[in-house]
Amino acid sequence: MYKQGGDEKQNELLSMVHSLLFSIHESELLAFKRGQCSGGCIRHLLVKLLRLLGYDAAICVSKWQGFDKIPGGDHEYIDVMINNSRLIIEIDFRSHFEIARAVDSYGTLLNSLPVVYVGTLSRLKQFLPVMVDAAKWSLQQNAMPLPPWRSLPYLEAKWHSKYERIDLHTEQDFNSSASDHALCIGHLKRLNSSLQSELDTERLHVMPTKTDMKRRAKFERWRRSLLSL
Repeated sequence: MYKQGGDEKQNELLSMVHSLLFSIHESELLAFKRGQCSGGCIRHLLVKLLRLLGYDAAICVSKWQGFDKIPGGDHEYIDVMINNSRLIIEIDFRSHFEIARAVDSYGTLLNSLPVVYVGTLSRLKQFLPVMVDAAKWSLQQNAMPLPPWRSLPYLEAKWHSKYERIDLHTEQDFNSSASDHALCIGHLKRLNSSLQSELDTERLHVMPTKTDMKRRAKFERWRRSLLSL
């Protein structure tokens, strides 16, 4: 229910993000950081492409102090402003809920989450207690405690803490190598594989509409113009 709960503008943005992620070439990731990258190049390139398409997109960095047994930290994600509404883009949503030695039922639940989350903050928040309760139960089956970074307060802090929208900086560093960006290149491959699997499963149940096909054709024209820039 939560997965399918987005409105038309959220679903249109989600479709665009999917298409852009599939269009990214590994070589394009090399221009965003000199030397060894920390894996954030995909988000930065995605923001660049969204901006070229006219979206008010930005990298957001949230930070929070530790409290009780919850450690402090920071988190980077994307937001897009559409008609005064703020939409969150989390390109690897499932990774925030992965746990050790998960039982089969938890694995099934985890795989039912969207690979890429696009939607409001309030809808994102609905996923969190469901996944935390399921994680607790799964870990209890192996007599394991819930780690603090999978607790509800920690997860909420990632997206509900104060954040800063930061400027996008592209470093045209032609000396970067694929080995410097092994982390983000590997992440892109895993992300697109999971995304393709998700979309293939959905297509077994839902036939594409004329609107979907028109949107894909429109995107292909946009993508060709973007890649020529």
